[in-house]
Amino acid sequence: PMILASASPVGLLLGAAAALAYAVPAVAARAIGGVTARRVLLLAWLLHGLLLAWNLFGGAPRFGFAPALSITVWLVLTAYVVESQLYPQMRARWALAGFGALTIVLALLFPGAPLPATSSPLLPLHWALGIAAYGLFAAAVAHGWLMTRAEAQMRHASPVAEGGVPLLTLERLMFRFVGAGFLLLTLTMLAGIFFGEHLYGAAHTGWRWDHKRIFTLLSWLAFATLLVGRSLFGWRGRRAVHMLYIGAGLLLLGYAGSRFVLEVLLGRTA
Repeated sequence: PMILASASPVGLLLGAAAALAYAVPAVAARAIGGVTARRVLLLAWLLHGLLLAWNLFGGAPRFGFAPALSITVWLVLTAYVVESQLYPQMRARWALAGFGALTIVLALLFPGAPLPATSSPLLPLHWALGIAAYGLFAAAVAHGWLMTRAEAQMRHASPVAEGGVPLLTLERLMFRFVGAGFLLLTLTMLAGIFFGEHLYGAAHTGWRWDHKRIFTLLSWLAFATLLVGRSLFGWRGRRAVHMLYIGAGLLLLGYAGSRFVLEVLLGRTA
């Protein structure tokens, strides 16, 4: 289903306003100045949050690959909004704003399927754990990208690198996000294994070897390898970032990738 078939007027208005607000710092951050760009990004983040709340509570909620990406990017921006107060020199506004605008447009075009009715009050918590894990790993990826960019600037003696967030600080923040995301991902997987029947019905008892669960398990193993390598062998720098990218890519394929194929390529919502 496309935008005209499912989006409400309020959702359309909030989505358009948030996407336009994101577009300003994404394409004109230097022209409007750092202070104004931060304020516009904050406005876009607030509008994005209102859009997500409206989609969840303002009518029949829907979910799919694009809403999942939209929520994930909003969570990353939430972390950025907090961190930018502690580290004003952190520079990622244009990239995050661009991703924010893109995911909002995608969510309007591909709103997903209506959420299934369930008698279990724990199902929303299970979904929340999974999406929060997505957001934490995405925040870790953003910090890994900042690390890679800062290292490249230092190698080329770029003046932009001066006054930026120290590499060790970025690395420490990255691993904190990885650790928190790994914990939530583990809880999400355990809940699906041991409480699948209670959450989703008798058809979801135990562990089923489908694409989603295989990619999720592979991503869990990648993140576990990263954390063990960090603890026992002192992995850092490019090796750590590359392993993070592998785990995040597998996790992305686990849900968003599978739903993308289902909804966009196959034209199905269930």
